[in-house]
Order: sequence, then C-alpha cells, then structure tokens
Amino acid sequence: MTAGVEHVGGRQRLATLVGFLAVLLWALLALFTAAAGAIPPFQLLSLSFATAFLVSLCFLLRRGRAGLSALRQPWPVWAVGVGGLFGYHLFYFIALQNAPPVEAGLIAYLWPLLIVIFSAMLPGERLRWFHVAGALLGLLGAALLVTDGGRVSFKTEYMTGYIAALVCALIWSSYSVINRRFGTVPTEIVSGFCAVVAVLGAFFHLLFEPTVLPTATQWLAIVGLGLGPVGIAFFFWDFGTKHGHIQTLGASSYMAPLLSTIVLVAAGLASPSLSLAVATILIVFGAALAAKDMLLRRGKQG
Repeated sequence: MTAGVEHVGGRQRLATLVGFLAVLLWALLALFTAAAGAIPPFQLLSLSFATAFLVSLCFLLRRGRAGLSALRQPWPVWAVGVGGLFGYHLFYFIALQNAPPVEAGLIAYLWPLLIVIFSAMLPGERLRWFHVAGALLGLLGAALLVTDGGRVSFKTEYMTGYIAALVCALIWSSYSVINRRFGTVPTEIVSGFCAVVAVLGAFFHLLFEPTVLPTATQWLAIVGLGLGPVGIAFFFWDFGTKHGHIQTLGASSYMAPLLSTIVLVAAGLASPSLSLAVATILIVFGAALAAKDMLLRRGKQG
C-alpha cells in the first residue's frame, strides 16, 4: 500500500515538473515575439501553431496508426482544447487592442491565481491557505513586473479591453482545470488542437489583418515559437495539468513573466531594476509556499 502511494506521489511530482517546463518555455515568448517584429498577431499565431502541428505530426506518423488514433476523441475534448488555446489568444489580442498593455496584462495574469482557486472544485483536490497565499504573492510579484513598480490607472473607456482580458484569464484557467477531467486522453491530442488553432488563426488573419511576408529572421522567430512557447509548451502543460499538482502549477506559473523579464534583460532588451529584484523574491517565495505539500512529499494529503 505504501509503495503504491509513493508511486502515485512520484508520478505526480514528475508530471508537475513536466508542467513547469511549459512555464520555462513561456519565458521565451516575449523574446521570440519581439524578434518576429511587425508580423500581425493572428498571422503569427497561425504560422507558429502550424509549425507546432507539423513537427508533432512527424512524431504521430512515426507511431503509425496508434499515433493517429489518439486524435479520435469525443467532441467535448476538442471543444475544451481548441477553446482553451484559441480562446485565450483571441481575447488576449482583443484586450491589447482595446486597453493599455500594462492594465490588460495585469488582468490577464489573474489566470494562475484562478487555477489555484478553481482547483478546489476538482475531485480529490483540497485547497489550503498556503496555496492561495502563494498564488497571491505571485500575483503581487507579477504586478510589479508588469507595471515596473509604477502606478496602474484603470479608466472606463478601456472597459472592453479590461473585460476581454478577464475573459482571457477565465478561459485559460478554466481550460487548465477542466483538462484534469480528461486524464485518460493522450497528450498527443494537442497536435490536433494546434492544427485547428492554426486554421482559425489564418481565418481571423485573412479577415482582419494585412499579410506580411516574414524575413529570414522573422521565420526563425516563428519556428522558435512553434517549437517552444507555442508548441512543445502546450504538450507539457497538457500532461502537467492532467497528472501533476495543480495548485503548484498554478502558483509557479507566475515564474513565466519573471523569467521572461530576466531573458529580456540578458538579451539587452530590458534593464534590471529594483522592482525586478523584489518581484523575484515574491514570486519565488510564493511558488515555494504553494508547493509546500509537494516539497514535503505529502502530495495531495498535504
């Protein structure tokens, strides 16, 4: 009995670490997006997800019929997956078009906190004070990063953007938590999600945006996005949210804006600051606090 519990706990920790790899990859999102330059958002979304699909398709084809059979799933699985991946990006773009990026980004980054809160509705999960406290510390740290320690001014004329940013946060947090209920669905299904998102991105691009022919540097950025933060990351996140410690993943997701800022500083595209140092302490401590039960090897019983 003890061996069985240890096996389950070990598998959960491994899945949590895999999910955190997605957070690490998302830290490269800002760098690759900046390198992509003036590529319109939906065109960039379509091309990067198409890249992710083509690469993942190679792995599916290598597995033959077994690999492709993973794509045969009930419509709720497809609705949740495509709705999560495309819905998040759709409303994020709407938010940025209708509100200042600082305020929109701050609202959108409620999703890690919402994951922690929503996780209480999952079977077998128990929300503890340190899960919420850790997520709140992460939110505070993210707020310092997004605002660079400055003031935030919410204005009624940007209400459309604020609402879109909140919907964005609700979509991604809901997808991440609901995905837990599809634990028996193989992660290969994300390949299919990427294909549909690429098609939807192309549709919205042709509908609303001019087409820009990417340069060689921009193509490298697109491929980088498709292989990393807009590709492999979603496969890792799928596995992590299905089998890992959901509260830890939620709180540790605030590491993404922190690591993204550090990457931009290292690349010379941003400057170090006191707010970055304080945010680092808040986010790291918050993630450690939320992961207290996992770090103490108590798993779900913490």
